[in-house]
Amino acid sequence: MFTFDKSERLCSQKQIDILFRKGERMMVFPYSVTWRKCDADEIPARAQVLIATSKKKFHHAVDRNRVKRLTRECYRLHKPALYQLLESHDTKLIISINYIHTEIMDYHVLYKKFDKILAQLEKNL
Repeated sequence: MFTFDKSERLCSQKQIDILFRKGERMMVFPYSVTWRKCDADEIPARAQVLIATSKKKFHHAVDRNRVKRLTRECYRLHKPALYQLLESHDTKLIISINYIHTEIMDYHVLYKKFDKILAQLEKNL
């Protein structure tokens, strides 16, 4: 349950284009989250996630990788709550989580921000 498999990663360029063209956005600083509901046959998992950070804000790959690693860990630990939420609404989502801050924040702060992301998702679903 606390895994982040290949089937849960958003890799399809077609799906990514649709997400950014037709998806809904919300801001939970330091994240910008774009999400879109999907049909049951569009994606294999209950949710597919794209995690990104800007090369413009973090010039060194080490820093970008650190931010993405922290974000993936926060998502992985919040995934059971997200899946329970999606199961109760009987829906599937594609989600993009973009880190937009210019500094790397502490893990505990990022973990609490994911609670807010889930609360806003629940409110919007």
